[in-house]
Amino acid sequence: MKKIMILDIYLLRQFIPIFLIAISLFSFIILLIDLFSNLIQFINNDVPIASILYISICFIPKSISFALPISLLFAAAYVLGDLFEKNELTCVFSSGIPFWRFCFSLLIVGFITSILSFFYEDKLVIPAVKVKNELTRRALNQYVAGSGNNIVIITRGGRLIYLVDYFDYDKKILNDVIIVEKDVNGRFLSQIRAPSADWNETHWEFRNAVIYQYDDEILRVNPLAFCTSYTEHPDMFRRRTVVFQELPAREARVFINDLRYVGLPHYQAQADYFHRYSFATTSFIVMILSVSMGGRFKKNILLMSLFTSLAVAVIFYIVEMLSMTMAGLNYFHPFIGAWFPIVLFIVIGILLLRSAKT
Repeated sequence: MKKIMILDIYLLRQFIPIFLIAISLFSFIILLIDLFSNLIQFINNDVPIASILYISICFIPKSISFALPISLLFAAAYVLGDLFEKNELTCVFSSGIPFWRFCFSLLIVGFITSILSFFYEDKLVIPAVKVKNELTRRALNQYVAGSGNNIVIITRGGRLIYLVDYFDYDKKILNDVIIVEKDVNGRFLSQIRAPSADWNETHWEFRNAVIYQYDDEILRVNPLAFCTSYTEHPDMFRRRTVVFQELPAREARVFINDLRYVGLPHYQAQADYFHRYSFATTSFIVMILSVSMGGRFKKNILLMSLFTSLAVAVIFYIVEMLSMTMAGLNYFHPFIGAWFPIVLFIVIGILLLRSAKT
């Protein structure tokens, strides 16, 4: 037992410095990519250097979050490849210690990192990204006072819900608007859909609107006749935007429940919510994959380990993207869309790890 603990400490001492160097380097590269993607616009809008630096500082937590999985993968593959190349594992294997047990400390690091990364993302990254996005919009004059996207308004005691794709405050126009009306008991009464609605001093006038209502337990759709019933003032819609990616987990869950309650589309938001939890496990996934690939090659070990691990990681992200897209389109449940790639690659990683030669 003491011998194994010594090996665990030795492996971690090899791993941690490489990981710190890798995450610093990858974070810096991601930070530069984000900066240069907006640099020309910053210059054209005469944004002060101090403001540019502050915007970049706000992006540091997100750049670390992006760099974390690839840094873990790189450090694990590099250390194991280096140990193989120097024949330092010969003594370990000759003592009867399995390869998976020798790498167990790395798997623990990946598991702990996955747990901590969720809270890091929720408590630090999301608030920082929200500030960064707001500062960027203002610096690039993309902020239109009062206007906004994806606006949800609940009024009249919860009996009337507006869902607006875009609100133009200057022209007082609601674009791609859905209105859901319920009775005092919360039962569905009607749903109005219209490409746009114009404010006419006292009420909203809809263009080419249709209304969905139940008639003898059959949901029917008819053109909406002229009405003056919807009198919510445009000021109610000012800056009432909901950017789901900028909501902490607790608020995101409440937002999804509200969408589901009023019968509005929620599959994409629900898939993104589950993805927050599944994405946190990426650190553990890439660690399993990098460890399982570490003992596969006897020639060009470092290069082949890194190349194979990166290739598998790319495949993982492609599968994840496709799965999330299908879940957002409601082809299957959002929970399955978020967790299917994780379960699949955990199984693949474990099988590869068990079959690794020692």
